[in-house]
Amino acid sequence: MDLNETIEGCKKMDRKSQEELYRHFYPAFFSLCKRFFADEHDILTALNNGMMRVFKHIHQFDAAKGDFFNWSYTTIRNAAIALINERKTIVTLEIKESHTEAFSYNPFHDHEWSDIYWYLGRLPSNTRYVCTLYYLEGFSIKEIASAIDMKEGTVKWHLSECRSRLKAIFENQKLNSGE
Repeated sequence: MDLNETIEGCKKMDRKSQEELYRHFYPAFFSLCKRFFADEHDILTALNNGMMRVFKHIHQFDAAKGDFFNWSYTTIRNAAIALINERKTIVTLEIKESHTEAFSYNPFHDHEWSDIYWYLGRLPSNTRYVCTLYYLEGFSIKEIASAIDMKEGTVKWHLSECRSRLKAIFENQKLNSGE
């Protein structure tokens, strides 16, 4: 597949080019959306919404400004965040400032992607969204609060909750494996 030819075909709304581009990036973008959602229907909804945005705005892509994969990755991620905002439940929990040291530790540092997806699947949806944006996408607390329309204190609470829940899972696994 010649990516530049496929992109040009997509700009002309050529369905074959769109299908080729979709199939080419499907594995990477499915994995991206899987970070945010446990349910396969939600994963595919975010992916398909994102690809529709890619096709709709592909004329805005400028190869001189960056790589197509990075441009489309950002578009897909933003579609996942938009789906989160559509479906989110309002939670107004706050965390005390004394718990902020929990945010310097990344619980996923020593794990494979297949493990990370399994762990993310054990978290409540709002905690999963915050955890994914913070630990896997590198968003700051302020950026997360803005992206998913949540108070910074609530974002901090979800990060603390994520860390607590994952710590319990890790400890349980160690006990079960006899380490």
